[in-house]
Amino acid sequence: MTSTMASRRGLVGLLGGFVVAEVAVAVGYLLAIGWGWHEMVDSFMVTNGLMALTFGLCGAVIAWHRPSNPIGWLFLADGIGHATTPLAAAFAQYLADNGASIAAQRVFVTISIAAWPWSIGLFLPLALLLFPTGRLLSPRWRWAAIGVVATAPLFVVEMVGSGDPISPGLPHGYLAIPSYHSLQPLWTVAELRNLLAILLAVVCLTIRYRRANETGRRQLLWLLLASVIAILFVTPWAFVAGTPILVLLAIPLIPISVAVAIVRYQLLDIRLVISRALTWALLSLVAIGIYAVLAALLDSLIASQVGRSAAVTVFVALIIAPVLPRLQQLVDRALYGDRHDPARVASRVGEQLSAGLPGVVAAIRSALRLPYAALTVDGEVIAADGTPGSVVPLELSYGGEVVGSLDIGVRSGESGLSSADRNVLGLVAVPLAVAVHATRLSAELQSSREKLISAREEERRRLRRDLHDGLGPTLTGIAFSADAVANLISPGSDAPQALSPDASPPPSSPDPLRASASGGLQAVELLTRLRADTRTAIGDIRRLVDDLRPPALDELGLVGALRQRADQLSFRADGATIQVAVSANGLPTLPAALEVAAYRIATEALTNVVRHSRATSAVLALRCGSDLEIEVTDDGPPNGGWRPGVGLQAMRERATELGGTFTAGPTPTGGLVHARFPLATTTMAPLEPR
Repeated sequence: MTSTMASRRGLVGLLGGFVVAEVAVAVGYLLAIGWGWHEMVDSFMVTNGLMALTFGLCGAVIAWHRPSNPIGWLFLADGIGHATTPLAAAFAQYLADNGASIAAQRVFVTISIAAWPWSIGLFLPLALLLFPTGRLLSPRWRWAAIGVVATAPLFVVEMVGSGDPISPGLPHGYLAIPSYHSLQPLWTVAELRNLLAILLAVVCLTIRYRRANETGRRQLLWLLLASVIAILFVTPWAFVAGTPILVLLAIPLIPISVAVAIVRYQLLDIRLVISRALTWALLSLVAIGIYAVLAALLDSLIASQVGRSAAVTVFVALIIAPVLPRLQQLVDRALYGDRHDPARVASRVGEQLSAGLPGVVAAIRSALRLPYAALTVDGEVIAADGTPGSVVPLELSYGGEVVGSLDIGVRSGESGLSSADRNVLGLVAVPLAVAVHATRLSAELQSSREKLISAREEERRRLRRDLHDGLGPTLTGIAFSADAVANLISPGSDAPQALSPDASPPPSSPDPLRASASGGLQAVELLTRLRADTRTAIGDIRRLVDDLRPPALDELGLVGALRQRADQLSFRADGATIQVAVSANGLPTLPAALEVAAYRIATEALTNVVRHSRATSAVLALRCGSDLEIEVTDDGPPNGGWRPGVGLQAMRERATELGGTFTAGPTPTGGLVHARFPLATTTMAPLEPR
């Protein structure tokens, strides 16, 4: 621990102890001189003392654990202000009891009256505006903070200027205003100012809640609940005469909630607290309304001898009894989703099955208001939603085999999943396990398909190479040999005439009349036939080689072949030129299947640009990172949606065969064809364009 941290914590302990000491001395003295509960309440000693302890101790806790957060120090100042009020009042009473001068008594009376308004008018609303980070929501809220600071003295003047004695037998304070009652509109403005400051803080908290993540929302829910309760209790006290002073005891809920939210927001599930609080609040409002209506109706129907109050109470009890469970269900649904309605959750999950496993996981988390949900298959998270924290895994079984697990985040304040949550999750686990099993089968099928296609293309490349480099030259050599033999046995031939494999057969066969014998004639005829058959076989081999794999890929490489094709497509059928650019630098060596698919998709897309668009330029881009991307764009004018034809369908099928994706259609700047293939780049070496 650094010296700065130690000094800060020492100051925190000193200030916290000072608050406790102030309250203890004040209460101890007043009890010693015989003050009772009613005197303590009527003189605000109970409310100020309790607020002093809660604000001071909660501020000390916050400042101890989060010394850089100004909220803790503001609460400490708030606690000192509240604690000084009863302490100064006790000193004033002590001076009065011991016959001290009126001037001295008035000094402590003035201090007692002027100390606590700063706590309510300045420190509390400013702390709420800074909650929970210690910083304002945005620079625009700086004016709200300045307004709170600038108008705080108005509330202090209202409290000090009344001149009312803090207890019987004590004199007025020094700062009493003689024409205080004539300034009542100003004091009403001061009360409205206090209410507005708290409402601004609540609005700020609401905005923070909407923008916050799961952790931030848990923190803010504590303070939002306490602030709403405090406003409901304090507002009548400020504007309705005769409101009990003890309603001010709702204010200490605010520092307690702030301390819990900043230091230990996971201590208790705040949603459970809000659920119960809202239920009883709604029930109370319903009970009050029903009581008022029935009291008005029964006032004219039931005589006082019968006992109207008893009758109303019975009616209210009978009506409220079935209402409470319904109210609890409504509040629980708002906070916990549909966990008490498993069929509804299963229906929502079923609707998302067709959209994929990520949609199912998101539906489960949303339906149960869970902080986190994830689906793990073979040790890999394939779908997740929310922020992970404490997680409980639930096995997914199909046919007696564990196919995965559903990882559920535990709500704040809960040690595990409730029975209601487990019942719902057990119901949705069955279709989810089926979906996982089907997804695994589909993935295995797709993998097998990709392997078959890759093996097919690799075999085609091998066959093409063998035919081109092996059988092709052999047949060509046979053709040359046949030509040479025919020339040697021809009587009129002086030297062999070697013919190329593509040369046409001789215009005429050797003249049999010039043959030396009939055997020579037959040999010439057989050689002629052999020469023709050999050339036919060479042509068939060449067509077979070209059909197995585009020749340009082996001759020029993928990039070179695409650039060659782009040059060939520089003119449209009407003679207009189109500029086609190819961008594919640093492309790695690709498997045969992927190379063919990339070539076919790119050339088909460029062909469609030339045939069907009125573009003046097109760009073919190949990018390779974790995936291989093929993108063809043009500057053709928009002409509505594209009707899928044979070419688009073929490109889509080639992409799907290898586990890729394909999109095509018009854009505001022209046409777009985009294909993406998964690629393991770690096993591939860079290939420079040829």
